[in-house]
Amino acid sequence: MSTDTLIELIRNYGYLAILVGTFFEGETILLLGGFAAHMGYLDLSWVIVSGLSGSFCGDQLFYYIGRYYGPKIIGRHLSWQARAERVYRLLRRHKNLLILSFRFFYGLRNVTPFAVGAANIPRARFFTLNFIGAVIWAISFGYAGFFFGAGARLILADFALYETYVLFALALLGLVVWLIALIRSRRKALKRGK
Repeated sequence: MSTDTLIELIRNYGYLAILVGTFFEGETILLLGGFAAHMGYLDLSWVIVSGLSGSFCGDQLFYYIGRYYGPKIIGRHLSWQARAERVYRLLRRHKNLLILSFRFFYGLRNVTPFAVGAANIPRARFFTLNFIGAVIWAISFGYAGFFFGAGARLILADFALYETYVLFALALLGLVVWLIALIRSRRKALKRGK
């Protein structure tokens, strides 16, 4: 794939990729979006709006799924059971703070909306705190990616020659980290199941 083709793909589908990526997971794709905004391929404000929308809507959906099917889903995912118990303990002690900040805790991010829904936290409370948390999260990670791009520009003298490769390498690194985490959680679940 040529550099021009990659840049065109980012410009045409970048916001959609951020929306879909943050619907399911998020940090890596939002950091990459901020990085692409620094390079001028995307607009940072739309990167943040896309990340906020995807994260908020995904977590709202997972909250409702958890509200109706949470115990069943958590029971089937052995790797989620210990994390769900941790979420329940945190909910008893720091309900509002947990809902505001769960996006920032690796390992709890995916299971928390299910567990919060299963714990029957009121809909209006989750909606409000989830939205505030999504705003804080999207701004934080969008700007982090943007400032990473600024830092990379300072470090690399010929940044223009390498910026597309850096973006591609970061995307590849994010995918590898995600796959390793997924494989590790599956292995742990299998060991617990024995």
